[in-house]
Amino acid sequence: QVQVVESGGGLVQPGGSLRLSCVVSGSIFRIYDMGWYRQAPGKQRELVAVSTRDGTIRYADFVKGRFTISRDNGKRSVDLQMNSLDSEDTAVYFCNADIQRSTGRQNYWGQGTQVTVSS
Repeated sequence: QVQVVESGGGLVQPGGSLRLSCVVSGSIFRIYDMGWYRQAPGKQRELVAVSTRDGTIRYADFVKGRFTISRDNGKRSVDLQMNSLDSEDTAVYFCNADIQRSTGRQNYWGQGTQVTVSS
């Protein structure tokens, strides 16, 4: 059984910072892409940032240098440091991992962590 578990969400004031963490557990061969997505009320889920296994990183345009994704392959973890948050960043943030197991390769999602930016 594979588990993808996020932590670190919460309530923060505009201009503040939060750090999200995600850890993968279970019996796996390899993790390919690991990334963060978000979904605001009434909107579709969208990519925030993704890190490939070889270290290539891609950010959504709206990140604008405010967020930093970091990955530790040994720990099977990926973090998202978010700075200069504003109300438009309010959403549920999901961790995603593209995982190879003995049974095949597929995407796994965490349960999501709420980020609320409000004064």
